[in-house]
Amino acid sequence: MDGRIAQVKIHPAIGVARVGNSVEAPFVGPESPDQEPAGRGFYKDGSGAIRRQAARFRVYGYNAAGEVVRELKPGEAGVTEIEWTVHLANKKAAWYQFHLPLDIPEGEMLSPGQYTLRNADVCGADRKKLVNDPGSRTVRGSMTETKKFDSGKIMDTLVYLGEISTRADGRLVVLGGRGNSASYNNRPITGVANNDTWYDDVSDGPVTAKVRVDGREMTAGPAWVVVAPPDYAPGVKSIRTLYDLLFDVFVEAGTLARPQKLSFADHVEPILRRFCDLQWVNRGFATQFGWNGPNFFLSPALRKRLADPSERNRELRRQMYMALRDYCRDGKSPLPWPWLYGDAMASKPKSVRQHITLSPLQDWMLRRWADGAFQAAPLREPRPTVDDAPVAEQPHLLDRAALENCAAEAFHPGCEVTWPIRHPTMFAEPFRILHRAPNTAEPDFGPTLTPQQAVAEDGPLHAQGPGDLTRWMAAPWQADTASCRSGYEALVPDLGARYSPYLPTFWPAHVPNHVLKAEDFETVNTPPADGDDDAREEAFERRATWLRGLNGNTNQQRTQMVTDWPKLGIVEVRDYTVGDGKFPDRVQVESPPESPLDQAMDTANLVNLQVLEAGAPVLAAAAGTWPGDERDPATVEAECVARAVSQAVEATGYREEEIAAGYLERLDPFHEAL
Repeated sequence: MDGRIAQVKIHPAIGVARVGNSVEAPFVGPESPDQEPAGRGFYKDGSGAIRRQAARFRVYGYNAAGEVVRELKPGEAGVTEIEWTVHLANKKAAWYQFHLPLDIPEGEMLSPGQYTLRNADVCGADRKKLVNDPGSRTVRGSMTETKKFDSGKIMDTLVYLGEISTRADGRLVVLGGRGNSASYNNRPITGVANNDTWYDDVSDGPVTAKVRVDGREMTAGPAWVVVAPPDYAPGVKSIRTLYDLLFDVFVEAGTLARPQKLSFADHVEPILRRFCDLQWVNRGFATQFGWNGPNFFLSPALRKRLADPSERNRELRRQMYMALRDYCRDGKSPLPWPWLYGDAMASKPKSVRQHITLSPLQDWMLRRWADGAFQAAPLREPRPTVDDAPVAEQPHLLDRAALENCAAEAFHPGCEVTWPIRHPTMFAEPFRILHRAPNTAEPDFGPTLTPQQAVAEDGPLHAQGPGDLTRWMAAPWQADTASCRSGYEALVPDLGARYSPYLPTFWPAHVPNHVLKAEDFETVNTPPADGDDDAREEAFERRATWLRGLNGNTNQQRTQMVTDWPKLGIVEVRDYTVGDGKFPDRVQVESPPESPLDQAMDTANLVNLQVLEAGAPVLAAAAGTWPGDERDPATVEAECVARAVSQAVEATGYREEEIAAGYLERLDPFHEAL
C-alpha cells in the first residue's frame, strides 16, 4: 500500500457530545459500535450529578487511492502540528416553530401561524440577540490547551455553551453545556417545542483542522459536532438509529452501496437485539421481546432457528418479517412492529406516519433474510475498542459509533437532530455535513418558513453554519424530554381493554418509559433461602415509571424537568451474580433517583392522557389572545384536566396519581382542540 499522505480527514464525521451538570471529569462518548456501555455508577459522579459526554475527534491520513494510511499525531511520522477550530452556536430562539417535519405531506396541513418564527415579537436587529454565537475557538494539538465558549449571549445574558481542549495525543475533545435552561423574561413553560423567551445550552457547529505533515500544511476534510441532551439509557440503541437512517440516505443518493453479502450475525441479529434490549426501558417491549418473552430473539433455542437459512425455518422467518409494519398494508394500525410513534404522531391519528417503519435498508436485509439469502456466521470481527482495530477500520467505526447511539424517527422533533438530516443536500459526502463558508451571511427566509420554502433549492437544507442542526429542536430540550412517553390517549372511552399505557412509545432507548428499580434488582440478585423464585420473578417483571417523580399537569411537569433533569435515574448495566441462569447475565437497572423524586409511587404518571378540551385556553394563553374578560386560562385548563382525570379514574380504576394529564400541543399538530 502507498504510504504517502495525499489527503487528511477528521473522524468521526459527526461527533456527539451531551450536556451534564457534573463539574467532575467528563467521559468520551462511544467510539465503536461494538463498545459495551459502562457499568454501575459511571454516568453520575459521587454527588449524583450527570457527567458530561465529550465528543473526541481524530485526524487520519489517506493515500491517493483513498486508503487509510494512519492516524496523524503531532510528533509522529512527520506531523508537527494539528490546529483545531470549532464554532458552536445555539439558534433555537431565533428560528422557526416546530410542529411537524416540513418534508412530509402532513407538514402542508399546518395552519399559517404554525410556520412563523419563535419569539416573533422580537423584531429587526434585536433578533440577533436571540442567537448565542460566541464565535470560533482554536487549539493546537501539539500542546495541552483549553478554550471556552463562554462569551455568547441570549438577550444580554451570558450563556456558556462548552469548551474544547487538546491532549498529549493531539486529539480534540469537545464538551457542551451544563444543561441550563431559562426564560429571559421569566415567562412560564406553555408547550413542548416552542416556548417563547426560553433558551438552553445545547449547540452544534463545524469542526475543522489544519495539519502540518512533512513540511506541508493540509486542510482536513471537516467534521461537525452536535451537543445533545443526556442519554438516560447508555448502551440501549433505537431500533432505527441515526446511522441506519443516514446509510439509507446515501444508498438512495448513490454514494454508498448495500452490503453485497448478508450475515445473520452482522446485519439481522443487531436489529432483533434492539427489540429485546428495549425491555430495559419500556414494559411493553419487556413483555413481548424481553427475557423469556414470546419473542425473545436472543434465547439460544430461538436464535438457533433464526440463524438457520434452511427451508426448515423459512416460515418462522417469513412470519417475523410479515409482522413488521408496511404502510400500504397496515395504514394507521398500531399493531405491526415496531411499536414506536412516527413523524406525524397525533393524539387523534390522521396519518400512516402515526408510527414508524424500519429503514428501507433494514427492510431489504430482513426480506432477504426471510428468503434465506444469508449466512449465519459473521463477516466482520467485533471491535469493542476502536484503538485495537486495524487502522483501516477505525474511521468507519468512529463515524458509525457516534450515529448508532442516536435516535432517528420519530422526528417529532427528536433527541439529537431532526428531519433536515435526512436530506442529501445537507452533506458534502457520506456522513460529512456540508459547511457554509466562514463569515458567509446566513440567508434570511422571512417571517415564515413553509414546506415549499424549507425544501427549495435556496432553502435551509444545504450548506450549514454553526447552530443550524439544533435550531430545529425543542426550546428548551427539557420540555420535550419530559413529554417523550408512551401510551398517549386522547379519549377517555378508549381507556379500555384495548388500551396499553406502555405502547406505542417515542424514544425509550434514550428517554426511558419504565425501568427496573435498583431495589428490585437486589431482590432478583439474591438467592432465595427457601428455593422459591416467585418473589424474584415478580421483582424482575416489575417496572417503575421513569418520570414518576414529576408532579402536576403536563406544563407543570415540563417546568419541573428544567431543574430536576439531573435527579432522574440512569439505566446502567449490572451483573447478575447468582449464576443459576434464571435471569440474564447482564441486567440494566435504573440508578436511584435523587430526592425528592425517589419518594414517588412506582406507577405515578403511568397513564398519559391528552386533554384536548384544555387546548383552547393553553394555546390562547401562549399566543396572548385569551380574552381579558374571560376567566384565567390556567383555571380553565386546570378544570378541564381535573374533569378528564376524574373520568379516567372512573373508567379504568387507575389511581389519580397514576394519570398524567394535560394538553400537549405537539400531539395536536392540526389543532383539533380549537
